[in-house]
Parts: sequence; C-alpha cells; structure tokens
Amino acid sequence: MATHPLFPALLAALALAGQPLFASPEASTAVKERVAADYPSLETLYRDLHAHPELSLMEEKTGARVAAELRAAGFEVTEKFAGTGVVGVLRNGPGPTLMIRTELDALPVKEETGLPYASEVRTLNLSGVDVPVMHACGHDIHMTVFVGTARMLAGMRDKWSGTLVMIGQPAEEMVVGARNMITAGLFRQFPRPDFAIGLHDEPSLPTGSVGFTEGVMTSNADSVDIDVRGIGGHGSRPDITKDPIVLSAQIVLALQTIVSREIHPGDRAVVTIGTINGGTKNNIIPNDVKMGLTLRSYSADTREHLVASIRRICRGEAIAAGIPEDLMPVVTVVGSGAEGIYNDPALTKRVRSAVAGALGAENVVSFDPQMYSEDFSQYGRTVEKIPICFFVLGASDPDKLAESVRTGIPLPSLHSSKFAPVPEPTIKTGIEAMSAAALDLLAKG
Repeated sequence: MATHPLFPALLAALALAGQPLFASPEASTAVKERVAADYPSLETLYRDLHAHPELSLMEEKTGARVAAELRAAGFEVTEKFAGTGVVGVLRNGPGPTLMIRTELDALPVKEETGLPYASEVRTLNLSGVDVPVMHACGHDIHMTVFVGTARMLAGMRDKWSGTLVMIGQPAEEMVVGARNMITAGLFRQFPRPDFAIGLHDEPSLPTGSVGFTEGVMTSNADSVDIDVRGIGGHGSRPDITKDPIVLSAQIVLALQTIVSREIHPGDRAVVTIGTINGGTKNNIIPNDVKMGLTLRSYSADTREHLVASIRRICRGEAIAAGIPEDLMPVVTVVGSGAEGIYNDPALTKRVRSAVAGALGAENVVSFDPQMYSEDFSQYGRTVEKIPICFFVLGASDPDKLAESVRTGIPLPSLHSSKFAPVPEPTIKTGIEAMSAAALDLLAKG
C-alpha cells in the first residue's frame, strides 16, 4: 500500500463527523480495560513479529505464531491452509458469522528505522536471491491487533452471539493470498461469513484515529512487462543497429501521455514505470531492454484502456524506429492483478457508527479513495457477494505529523525502509475499533 497526505484536512473532517448511531458505554469501558491489561504482552508480540519478518508465501513461523495465539484464545485452528495461511473459528451460539482478516507477509526491504527491535533478517526469496526482509507495510501491527481482538472477543463471549472466523492470510504483497485461500475452499470448508472486515495502518493519520471510505476505496492494480527488442551491435556504429535503449526512452516518454491525454479528467489512473534494465557495457548496443510497469485504475473500462494504449504506443514507437515486424515489443500483463476494494456502504456505515461509539466521533474521519491495491477486495467479489468493510488505522505521532505538514517534509510512507508506526496507541486503538465493530455485528438479538 501507499498513502497520500491527508492530515491537512483532518480537522475539517473531524468537524463534519456525525454522532454514532449505536454505542455501548459499558462494552467500550470493558474493552479499554482489557486492552490496557493485555497491552504489555501484545507489545512483546509486536516486537517479536517485527524483528522476525517473512516474505510472501514463506510465512511458516509467522503463521505458526498466529495459529498458536488463536489456539490459546480458544479457537479451533487450521494451519497451513492454502500454503501458510491460518484459519481460526470460534462458535458462540446462534447468530451471524463475521470474518476478520490479517496479513502475514513482509517485504524485501532493508530496515533503516534504527529501532532497538529492527529486523536484521536476510533470506533467499522464491527466486533464490538473498534479500533483506522488513515489515515495511505494518503487517506486524495488523497481526498484533488481530491477536488482541481474538483474545478480547474470546474473553467477552457473554456480550455477543454468533460465529467468528479469523484468518491469517499469506502473500498480500503479491496479491495472490486472498485468491489462494478462496480457491482452497475458505468459504466451503469453514463457516461462510455474513460480513468480512479488515484494517490497515495509515501513516497519514495520527494515532488514536481511524478512517472510513464508503464504496470504492482502493484501485485495480496490474503489472505489465515490456520487452523492447532491437538489433544490437558496437556502440561506435549505431547506424547499423536498431537501438532498443533509445526506443525504450521514447516509449517511456510516450506512455506519460496516456493518463494526461487519454483518460477522462474526472477519472483516475496511474501508469508508473518501476524498472528498466538493458545493456551490459558502455560501448555495446544491446539486443533488448526490459521494463516493468504498475497500472492503477478504478473502472474496468479504464483498466482495459491502459493496457490497450500501452500496446499501441509500444508498437507505434517501434514502427517509427524502423524495428522489423518480427522484433516488435512484447507487452505482457503479469498475472490477474488486484481488483479494487468496494466497501459495502450499509456495512461501512454500521461499522463506522460502532467504532465512533467506542473511540469518540472526533477520532473517526472520512478517508479519500486511494490508488494503492489490497487483495482484501477478493473476499467481496466471490459468487457469495459477501459485504466487506476495510478501514484505516492512524499510525503516526500527531506532533511529528503536524511538523511534517508545517515543513512540507513527508514522513516515511508504507514500503519505506524508515517506516516505523507508533505501537502505542496504534495497537490499542486498532483493537478497540475492531472489537467494537465485532460486538456490534454479533450483538445478541
């Protein structure tokens, strides 16, 4: 995930926040007291998870740790589901079924936070390359909130009725984990949820606050590889070659016109070239250059338009450069991509109301749709059409955030080697928010 600077609008958003429709002062007080008592062990868990991250599809120890925590809380636990996934089920009488999800994976990033519990992990990735590993997206925060919520709800079974399904999902960063769990039979082998909720930490919001988006929240995401081919040769005789590096430069510039000149001004889209690799020596013109792109969009039509335009531009620029037909650029859409999160409006209103009742309406804000991707969306896109709600959790020190706004110097974002969410009160707020939502959705009739 990636963020945008929202804090300048925070005060205005807080002023517009409505009063909660439902609140249980007794339940909120009980939750706060339990969180306070449980927090020391939760911070220990958080530090351990942070210091021992694992990459996507390799979350063996992380999955085992989450499974052990769920089992200790009284859940029926299935480990190694869809690879390294975890599913915990807690049945507590008649009522609806609620699914709560956390991610397990970390990123190939070398940590530079300077924290005493910073990750020093290095490992071989799935391609056999030695890489550093860091929880640079805050999934360790999510797992700690998840465990705290599991403990909370298991200890308050007299306050709710129904079935709780809590899942630890692998490979969110590869946007394949949710599909893998669904394909493996998540909704067939375990109680099918009536609602599914999740959260993500957010550096652009201060600790103690949460943000909600009704309807479209995140974008579609697609990865595209381009193989720009040419005819290599000696750098001193470019006249007898077809230089793929020059052609690649022309393609890079031409791709910038897609969003600015082809997408409706009211729509939103992103075309980013993240990698470009070609050549081995200063005086050698190579045979090809490889580029890697990420595309972001909200609508299906825009999604298709972006790919079609990339194919057209690559071919057109190659023709202009005199590239023979059999060496036209090869444009490949990698995988099936991620589909945007659509937060069910009715469910989101209900969850927001319950969270506002627990945290106070002044700590609940409206959050603009984002161009990052999140495969939590898949749980709401199956044939069952399960309503989902995904919200964000403030993770930055309010004073540092205000200073960032004043100076214009941004704080480290998600996926940054220096991203360091503030554990307390972020974890406490996350547990209080998630518990409030669960107690409302599973309220006794």
